[in-house]
Amino acid sequence: MENVILRDVGLRDGLQLVKSIVPTEQKIEWCRRVVAAGVPEVEITSLVPAKIAPQFADAEAVTAGTLSIPGYLPSALIPNGRGAERGFDLGIPKMNYVLSASEEHNLANIRRSTQASIDDFGRIVELRNEKAPKTILAAGIATAFGCTIQGEVPEARVFEIAGELVGLGADEIIVADTVGYANPAQMKRILTGVMKEVGDIPVLLHLHDTRGLGLANMAAALEVGVRRFDASIGGLGGCPFAPGASGNINLEDAAFLAEAMGFATGIDIEALVELQHTVAGWLPDERVTGQIAQSGLPKTFATHHRQAA
Repeated sequence: MENVILRDVGLRDGLQLVKSIVPTEQKIEWCRRVVAAGVPEVEITSLVPAKIAPQFADAEAVTAGTLSIPGYLPSALIPNGRGAERGFDLGIPKMNYVLSASEEHNLANIRRSTQASIDDFGRIVELRNEKAPKTILAAGIATAFGCTIQGEVPEARVFEIAGELVGLGADEIIVADTVGYANPAQMKRILTGVMKEVGDIPVLLHLHDTRGLGLANMAAALEVGVRRFDASIGGLGGCPFAPGASGNINLEDAAFLAEAMGFATGIDIEALVELQHTVAGWLPDERVTGQIAQSGLPKTFATHHRQAA
């Protein structure tokens, strides 16, 4: 069975729009339980200024509490060079930098052009090589499938950005359907182009389920060879520039989809469902999704796994 890597981004993307502040201890427990369920990578926090995102004012404490958990790869979002320096100082082994293929989205989100963000990534790579050469740097391309502000995003521009980021030293490329515009046909076309552009560099797909096509888009990506995906417990999350967005694809359902299609994730799906119930209790005012949590695993699922093994 071929492996599929699922990363839980609930502690970062899942919480970035949540108004109630989740206590540090609960965040650490969240990470510990998701790792115990077999999730191999967790985005533990965002290294943005606390005045911009109070939810992540405890980034240092969360990092200290989660780096000691064995058996997974911790990562964090960095908005710029200052965030990268914080991450290097904290010893976070992987950091995720994101820019937008949509010029208008990039200007609205971080108040600079896409090219300026690309140039900033180059400086971050130089800083990494100097201060923490073993740190993995992933570069994300947001709004790769369309934008709520700009509308169409030229596919050729997405491929060009991917090539530039790899040329500057990206260890991984994240392609993001930030606002949930993608469809499976478009997904196959753009991902195929990105993978051709970046060669052997791993490609990770970040999906939102805004219009109910999240898992269909994941299945399409699996068909063209993508094996790394972001998802969040209970489908938490969303983009502030996508009104009505329903969040990331659901981690429990994504694990089920991959396993049902014959891939190995190493994830205990029922343990994730139990964690989802806990997280929903911590966040009673937030919308939590998930078909597996609602309906359970089918009786044929265990048989399918024995045959696949």
